Amino acid sequence: MKAAIYSRKSIFTGKGESIENQIELCKEYCNKYLDIDEFLIYEDEGFSGGNTNRPQFQNLMKDAKEKKFQVLICYRLDRISRNIADFSSIIDTLEDYDISFVSIREQFDTSTPMGRAMMYIASVFAQLERETIAERVRDNAITLAKTGRWLGGLPPFGFDSEKLTYRDEELKERSMMILAHNESEIQLAKTIFVLYLKHKSLSKVCTILTQKNLRSKQGSYWNNSKLTRLLTNPLFVKSDENIINYYKNLGITVHGTPNGNGIITYNKTKKLRIQRNMTEWIFAISKHKGIISSDDWINVQNIIEGNKSKAPRFVSKSATMLSGTLRCAKCGSVMIINHGRPSAKTGERINYYVCSLKIKSNKARCDNKNVRVDQIQKAVIDEIKNYNLKLKNENFKPLLKDLNNSSNEKEISSLEQTISSKEKSMSNLVKKLSLAEDDISNYILEEMNKLNKEIQSLKETLKEEVSKSKDIDKIKINIDAMYKALDHFDSTIDCLPEIEDRKQLLKSVVEKITWDGDTCNVEVTYWGCKKK
Repeated sequence: MKAAIYSRKSIFTGKGESIENQIELCKEYCNKYLDIDEFLIYEDEGFSGGNTNRPQFQNLMKDAKEKKFQVLICYRLDRISRNIADFSSIIDTLEDYDISFVSIREQFDTSTPMGRAMMYIASVFAQLERETIAERVRDNAITLAKTGRWLGGLPPFGFDSEKLTYRDEELKERSMMILAHNESEIQLAKTIFVLYLKHKSLSKVCTILTQKNLRSKQGSYWNNSKLTRLLTNPLFVKSDENIINYYKNLGITVHGTPNGNGIITYNKTKKLRIQRNMTEWIFAISKHKGIISSDDWINVQNIIEGNKSKAPRFVSKSATMLSGTLRCAKCGSVMIINHGRPSAKTGERINYYVCSLKIKSNKARCDNKNVRVDQIQKAVIDEIKNYNLKLKNENFKPLLKDLNNSSNEKEISSLEQTISSKEKSMSNLVKKLSLAEDDISNYILEEMNKLNKEIQSLKETLKEEVSKSKDIDKIKINIDAMYKALDHFDSTIDCLPEIEDRKQLLKSVVEKITWDGDTCNVEVTYWGCKKK
């Protein structure tokens, strides 16, 4: 009889109920109580039991459907799932496949009615424990947030994260993370506020910063979105009664006493970046000093709000076929749509692709010439249509041949067999250890440690080979899809009525397109191929 052993742990660690310990305990249980000839091992380390979206667990259920084993064994119920609905569904599915389930910690066995009933009851308490822990962690985080502490994450522009050590009321040493000024960034933040108050234009400030080659924390050029996030972040404001009243009028309570420090914010969004109700937001006086007076900061907010209503409304810039694919040949920046003025003769608006860095720097950092949208799109379509079957064969066939030669199925099979053999040897050593005299126990333990290291090393190699195999398969699928897309490109591209459909067809074939305004050269780079 074959048994599947599933082990899971939320974090990577070798302590406590580690993956290895769970597997060994399950094997010992099988050797003692069940007649098992072969083990199939499934390990998920670093995955929560909150849902079943775990790679090895999905492989396990796939093998269960194919009836590759007759019993599923785990160390504890919550290794399978902490969610009642998921757990119930899994057990029902296993029963449909005539697969028994055994949990060695709780001593539950689905082959008996009482075992099934007790298992469902235990799963209820497992989910209750999970939800209680999650609620306790969240409540603790909210309490700490109200004190103005930095709870972690990537520090915003202008700040670094530092560890502060202090002593509590009982003189015990404690530590917490705080935001500290990054002097070079904080000076630039001050400059940005001054520039915006002067010019009252995000685009103008972006241009000035780009001309001076001043960049964000990640090293990229500033854009309107990044500037807005910085200018509206209350981390920079000097807290006083004025700013407290400003937020009070918006329906937001600021925790703490205003003292000139900045204001830190939490709980504004939840999963999938969904905006929370403003009543749930947490604003608190932080531990760092503010740099912008409340009058200037509020003035900036009013200008931003006022400019929103004045912003012109154009057709979406993504509604063009080459958006996101066309790049400047001179600097490598993305080329974006610039809406031209209507023609005096025809009334037709002629739009152009313009280098984004050229616009941001007001031609100081790039001077590539613009190109008409209709003209370059026609040139690209003509180029792809002329990319005939001979050229496809020249590019794709050698690449596919190389990929086929890189197949590692034999290596994977050999590794799996070697691992299985060594795991059987480990199982035999466990049996011998339980019967061994003291004088040879140490020798057996040394052999077990040596064998365990070999097994872990082989498993790491196997993971790398499996990953490599998946990458090769993906490339093959992509090349096959691209080959077919090119075959049908001529007859399809002109028939698609929607711009978005044309864009997707183009992206399935083309990796990148560049425009050189000096030579009027359009260069198309196809996926998986050398530059033409």
